[in-house]
Amino acid sequence: MSRLFDAVLLDRDGTLVVDVPYNGDPARVVPMPGAREALDRLRAAGLRLGVVTNQSGLARGRFTAGQLAAVNRRVEQLLGPFDTWQICPHDDTAGCGCRKPSPGLVTAAAAALGTTPARCAVVGDIGRDMSAAAAAGATGVLVPTSVTRPDEVAAAPHVAGSLGAAAGMILRRQELLTAPPRPGPAGTVLVVRSDSAGDVLVTGPAIRAVAAGAERVVLLCGPRGRAAAELLPGVDEIVEWPLPWIDPEPGPVDPDDVEALTARLRDTGAGEAVVFTSFHQSALPLALLLRLAGIGRITAISEDYPGSLVDVRHRVPDDLPEPERARSVAAAAGFPLPERDDGRLRIAAGPRWTGAGGYLLVHPGAAAPARSCPPETLRRIVETLVDAGHEVLVTAGPGEELLAARVAGTAAAWIAPPSLPALAELLAGAVCLVAGNTGPAHLAAAVGTPVVSLFAPTVPFGRWGPYRVPVVRLGTPGAPCRDTRATTCPVPRHPCLSTIDPAEVLAAVRVLGARPAYLSEEAAA
Repeated sequence: MSRLFDAVLLDRDGTLVVDVPYNGDPARVVPMPGAREALDRLRAAGLRLGVVTNQSGLARGRFTAGQLAAVNRRVEQLLGPFDTWQICPHDDTAGCGCRKPSPGLVTAAAAALGTTPARCAVVGDIGRDMSAAAAAGATGVLVPTSVTRPDEVAAAPHVAGSLGAAAGMILRRQELLTAPPRPGPAGTVLVVRSDSAGDVLVTGPAIRAVAAGAERVVLLCGPRGRAAAELLPGVDEIVEWPLPWIDPEPGPVDPDDVEALTARLRDTGAGEAVVFTSFHQSALPLALLLRLAGIGRITAISEDYPGSLVDVRHRVPDDLPEPERARSVAAAAGFPLPERDDGRLRIAAGPRWTGAGGYLLVHPGAAAPARSCPPETLRRIVETLVDAGHEVLVTAGPGEELLAARVAGTAAAWIAPPSLPALAELLAGAVCLVAGNTGPAHLAAAVGTPVVSLFAPTVPFGRWGPYRVPVVRLGTPGAPCRDTRATTCPVPRHPCLSTIDPAEVLAAVRVLGARPAYLSEEAAA
């Protein structure tokens, strides 16, 4: 069975039990409504449970270690056993790595349970819980209470109305990746993802799942996704063809071109197809074309009635992350990702840039202007990082050389990698990436590099943020552009990203483990 999660980690006060400030009295422990039932559902599904809780009252002398232990025993008496307890006893002045929003409790709990943060869901009631989950690379689910601020709700990747609803969401996501029995062996399978490089990259794990169960895989992609398609393992043949009904700047549909593509697909010998589309696209035009090419079994997401065009009609929740959306389509076709495959691209880091401290990459460009942080803001960010002792390299995509030079200024170097594989090598060797919601952010996630995500909320972060990699989200999550899908910012001066304080970025790279070069050089000496 391909599992999405091995464990669920839960905040204590306000999530498992009613929040009583600095509680050292077991008699005052009251479970949150439905907590025991939700936890028992998770246990019955084979998920291990842990508690990750800040308890600064210990450092402040508000209760003793013995009283804390007694309260935790009472929690287990009422809610059942937990497989690990991870407790931060410090207050905000300690500068420790365990106090949420730092990721230490989450990484420690995952290690204690014999798994990784990427295979953990973290449930909590405030923004600190979500930030700790994200910085560790885990999945966060916020269950708001009366103390949860509106901006914390807006920033959360996933929101549930109760602990029971959070458990249901986690189990549903797990269920969507469970593959039914296939009707027979898979020969040549055509997979379709005709979008940009970032879209192809987030579909990569799903394509790997198909490749693991098929004799041969042919990938149909568009010109904008070809370079990313060439990075994916398990793809035996690539058919590059522009599809005007998917392209954001479409030309007219040419009947002769459609006929030529149909013939080309027929020549692949594919007996079935798995169609991957974004949430705003319909799979039905593609399904009709595939039928005309003689492909016999088609799996796709279809909210519209597909008639006989789609054999396996799949549906997913609106808030599902795009990589999981794709994996669930592959699973519906009978292709789960193998249990030991983490979906990462195996890209070796290229030659180091300079210095001993590890470098940070800043990528200023984006395919859609609304997703790009203003150059002036990025230049101040680069200057702040360099002044703090970090080595910074600014990268440029095709045609972005002037932008990169402007952002780098005199503080940093910039480079235009000659190819997407070269950029992947740079990312694989970087400590972290600072970028907006763009292809390099998804490429960083694919190679396992942490991301400081300067995320414009034009699309949902839970769906399009860097997936299952340590990340710190910056920007204004509740800005007026939220969920508009705008490609050009509709708000003057682009306030959701232009107001980012460079000090926030400096703090974020430290949370993700970046150290100034001179500190690493001293340690090495």
